[in-house]
Amino acid sequence: MQYDHILIRYGEMALKGKNIKTFIIRLQENIQQKIKEFPNAKVKRSQGRMFILLNGHEPDPVMEKLQNVFGIHSLSLAIKVDNNLEKIKEAALYALTKNEEVNTFKVSVKRIAKDFPVRSQELNQILGGHLLKNTEGIQVDVHKPDLEIKVEIRLEATYITSSVAPGLGGLPVGTSGKSLLLLSGGIDSPVAGYLAMKRGVQLEAIHFHSPPFTSERAKQKVLDLTKQLTKYGKAIKVHVVPFTNLQQEIFREMPEDYAMTIMRRMMFRISERVCENESILSLATGENLGQVASQTMDSMHTINEVTNYPIIRPLVTMDKQEVIQIAEEIGTYETSILPYEDCCTIFVPKSPKTKPKREKVSYYESTHDFTASIEEAINGIETIKVTDQEKVEEYFTDLF
Repeated sequence: MQYDHILIRYGEMALKGKNIKTFIIRLQENIQQKIKEFPNAKVKRSQGRMFILLNGHEPDPVMEKLQNVFGIHSLSLAIKVDNNLEKIKEAALYALTKNEEVNTFKVSVKRIAKDFPVRSQELNQILGGHLLKNTEGIQVDVHKPDLEIKVEIRLEATYITSSVAPGLGGLPVGTSGKSLLLLSGGIDSPVAGYLAMKRGVQLEAIHFHSPPFTSERAKQKVLDLTKQLTKYGKAIKVHVVPFTNLQQEIFREMPEDYAMTIMRRMMFRISERVCENESILSLATGENLGQVASQTMDSMHTINEVTNYPIIRPLVTMDKQEVIQIAEEIGTYETSILPYEDCCTIFVPKSPKTKPKREKVSYYESTHDFTASIEEAINGIETIKVTDQEKVEEYFTDLF
């Protein structure tokens, strides 16, 4: 006897009512994609649950992959047996003795198959007595046990589990549409992307690259961050925008204190064009209210004027330390702090406007025609597909 299944529990998805089937199907697709390196492992659904049939694969590597899938509330190693009392006893004893340093236990039976001849409370007592009889030095504690053995008697079989591992929660990636993430090389935007994915968003990313002022290593850094994000979802397309000429033109032709605001407006204009081409319905940013000059309420109001697309700002109310903590947890922090500048950290005005006015910005932009430079940037976009299965460097071979 051995653990041969992984039982997956839904969280928020269970509240979706009539729409739950759409979420479950997408979760199953995402799981199948995530565990494809385990060819014998199979995903199947049962009422209110999903299971992974390990079919000989070691459970720990599969569990590790599943803990990076949004939409899973928790998961457990499980033993599957027939709906037979003696087999259930045998499996429960295995689950108890497989765990070391257990002094107390509790049995919890859930009888979904109502035709099973023994009721839940009676079966709790039968299994508890069987375990006490066949072990030494272990007692029952129904309040704070060292180990809780859960028995689910379902229509097709019985599943026995003895531990629960947390999942990421949230919604399956792909159930909330697509968003274009403005991805710099900093700490904030990868975290924003991660949190958007947690709400079921499928990401594409856009990065504004300004060589020679930003290096090829800065571009590589963004692809590395993207690769880290793919651990939690699907492949991500990164649209790399050649921004040098347009950025220089902005800072040459526009008043210095308004140049940062106008640059951000240009970024949103270009991002919107990418959204139109890619059938994307929203933008996502790592903006945090009040953190820098372009992230004040006045700045956001002025910058937002150039797009009608919804802008998702997952970090808008977060303390910087909270963002750093998430970055460390998801594995992007060490890459984000590498000393390779992005286009937002060069040409920084000495005193950027923190309360820019829409009227003034519109007037300044009307004094110079940026159309040619915008079109040049859009036509020069390079799109790179990044997955969690391949090294980012493989996409980079033509760039050196």
